[in-house]
Amino acid sequence: MNNYKLPLGEVTADFVDWLTLHGADYFDAFADTLEMTIHGVTNGLLWFNPLALISLFGVLAHFIQRKWGLTVFVVLSFLLILNLGYWQETMETLAQVLFATLVCVMIGVPLGIYAAHKPTFFTFLQPVLDLMQTVPTFVYLIPTLTLFGLGVVPGLISTVVFAVAAPIRLTYLGIHDVPAELMDAGKAFGCSRRQLLTRIELPYAMPSISAGITQCIMLSLSMVVVAALVGADGLGKPVVRALNTADIAVGFEAGLAIVLLAIILDRVCKQRTTRGGAAA
Repeated sequence: MNNYKLPLGEVTADFVDWLTLHGADYFDAFADTLEMTIHGVTNGLLWFNPLALISLFGVLAHFIQRKWGLTVFVVLSFLLILNLGYWQETMETLAQVLFATLVCVMIGVPLGIYAAHKPTFFTFLQPVLDLMQTVPTFVYLIPTLTLFGLGVVPGLISTVVFAVAAPIRLTYLGIHDVPAELMDAGKAFGCSRRQLLTRIELPYAMPSISAGITQCIMLSLSMVVVAALVGADGLGKPVVRALNTADIAVGFEAGLAIVLLAIILDRVCKQRTTRGGAAA
């Protein structure tokens, strides 16, 4: 039976080897640029005095959500992370998550809008999204590690591939579920296709798009440990180190820092609601 096995693995390996052989210079340049960008964002965060940056995070959280309880939680959480000695790792992780989320949003939202307007395209896109979300994350690391080498880049690319499906799907659902009556009313008032998108579809779909962005952030954070396995900095490194040495104390503290950062990003980025429950 093995004589009739399809050589899918061999074909994929040959393709990656061909890319490595003929595109090494391009991949190296891309990796260097991306790594320089991430380190620039990280160094920018670390340039601030930690207490000043914590105060800024508190003000930003209150400005976005207008909740004193959340503001106090954000400040106390970052103070605890600073006290535990994981401030640099947390800023490295935050820079990676924000960058990955920005890339996912720039790719996912336009693709979701286009898919909602082109059913045939979504029919083709849906199995691709299913594949991206179901393939084990470690599998992504094999070709990216081969193409880009050790460091933050293969982990970041794997994070984008793993997380981009969320904003695509939820943007598609938000645009697709816009009531036909609203669209007909917009057309009756003479709105162009761009005006229909900006004035009717996007405002109506914004709760769904915001949920996709929040889910993208959570998925990106879930990759920090995986990214650390290929040399990425951040909170994943002490977790992996604790796993290798069975160090419960370090593992708990680093894991707690990840959890606190996840809760902060989830609560701050969640769309604010009014007293009646509608999106603000």
